Amino acid sequence: MDSVENSLLNVTPAVIHNVRKLYGLDDQRRLDEAIKILEDWIEKQPHIVKKDFAKRFLETAIITCKGSIEKAKRQIDFLCTMKTMVPKFFEKHNLKSDLKTILEKIWVIPLPQMSDDYYRLILIKTFDNELSLELILQYFQYILILAEYIRAHDYVQGFTIIIDYRDVNMFNLITRLTTPDVQPFLNVLIKGYGGRFNSLHIITESKAVEILVSTVKQLISEKLGKRIQVHKNLEELYEVVPKDLLPEEYGGKLKSYYKMQATPIASPAKKHLNWWRNSSSEKHIENLKIMSKACTDESKRNTEKFNEEYMGMPGTFRNLTVD
Repeated sequence: MDSVENSLLNVTPAVIHNVRKLYGLDDQRRLDEAIKILEDWIEKQPHIVKKDFAKRFLETAIITCKGSIEKAKRQIDFLCTMKTMVPKFFEKHNLKSDLKTILEKIWVIPLPQMSDDYYRLILIKTFDNELSLELILQYFQYILILAEYIRAHDYVQGFTIIIDYRDVNMFNLITRLTTPDVQPFLNVLIKGYGGRFNSLHIITESKAVEILVSTVKQLISEKLGKRIQVHKNLEELYEVVPKDLLPEEYGGKLKSYYKMQATPIASPAKKHLNWWRNSSSEKHIENLKIMSKACTDESKRNTEKFNEEYMGMPGTFRNLTVD
């Protein structure tokens, strides 16, 4: 399979080879066999509408599942199912025109330099958390647009999440977690896109963060909950996250996050190398439209094999009859 090199993410053939090797997939023949097994399985699933997934999408499904084909099957089935259950998460395709308001309040920036063990740092900088329910939905849509981009272009073992809440009112933020969209969104991100994170770092001096962390832990597994860390300042963050991998605003060696997010780079040859433009490119918008149709036809699902994890979610499968 051709390697996908991406300047925003610094994905190189060496990175791809080394990540594959972590899961015993550096032998191209073995990798091709695994992808073929997934293709054949999808073809035999009458409820999965889309049959022609890109080989790279199937490959990264296997990688995010640590080489397990069976887990990759469940991941693909789950993502397709969620696109049927909560289609509103996938309705927006153009970041610049459709979600401009939320971009003025929150930035989600995958940083270009990954760690030595191939974890991608994701910086979430919140400028304003006075968010209505509609803006919260836009925030979720925004993240899933980036998740689709990462699945198409990145190649990593997992993610290190850094959330900067130093400029927000934590009590206001906590009240926003009561929206019923939070749980299904987390399910889509973690179970559907394989968003594995080895650690999640929250930067804030507010004591209310304890309530926030306690609330979030109720929405995720105990294993993931133990990976949440709180830091009062950047000095504490440096103790666990390499300083060199951070933008200059955080004392690191990377360029300004303003340039990463939205400021066009001066060189004409690189004028599209920022997240605002790349995630709103015609190519990515077209891919989002195609992948939004990768859903399920529940009338064709074998209900005897229906996965219990789909049940009990707010508003799901109201119109289905499940024996």
